Amino acid sequence: MAAAIVNEHLPTPLDATSEQPPLFDETTRQYVSYTCPFAQRVWILRNYKGLHDKIKLVPIDLQNRPACYKEKVYHENKVIFLNKICLSIPALEHNGKITGESLDLIKYVDSNFEGPSLHPNDPAKKEFAEELITYSDTFNKIVFTSFKGDTVKEAGPAFDHLENALHKFNDGPFFLGHELSLVDIAYIPFVEKFQAFLSGVWNYDITAGRPKLTKWIEVNYNTYDV
Repeated sequence: MAAAIVNEHLPTPLDATSEQPPLFDETTRQYVSYTCPFAQRVWILRNYKGLHDKIKLVPIDLQNRPACYKEKVYHENKVIFLNKICLSIPALEHNGKITGESLDLIKYVDSNFEGPSLHPNDPAKKEFAEELITYSDTFNKIVFTSFKGDTVKEAGPAFDHLENALHKFNDGPFFLGHELSLVDIAYIPFVEKFQAFLSGVWNYDITAGRPKLTKWIEVNYNTYDV
């Protein structure tokens, strides 16, 4: 998925041979792997809020990472390659500090930058949003773990959970109704990759028998091209 559709020149990823970029010079930077769903969460939000000029993308080649990223930017530097899906922890440089973890980052960007807020005001929706954002880690773990077993049987309940969640508020195609929220952004890049992988490898259609999930995918994929 290429985060919300915009005409933006994407810089070449930094690798072990690249010159170290400047740090802590009052420029806000998102360190990102273009193909990583964790990083795409923050990238999607950045573009949705119109922050292209406020947050500079600094792509990283995860298979040949520059040493400066771990040494001087984000010490966690976790990278996993799982069934051709590259996973890493994104980082944001802002106001002289580095923040990591994608779920924390989408909340941070939504709260600290201009643009439309993706956090609900309604108490019921706010509570449900927190439940679903917390569950996103469990969802990902269930699906990734299923790759090692009976994938269709083990992954199915996780997608059923999303289908049921989409029935909670029936006034729109998103998890919280008619407006996009951080919940949708937490799931969009993972569901897209899971759908392609499960269809291609196991011929498993995650939308079969799940009309709400089908509509959610259609709406989100037509809006965000990451």
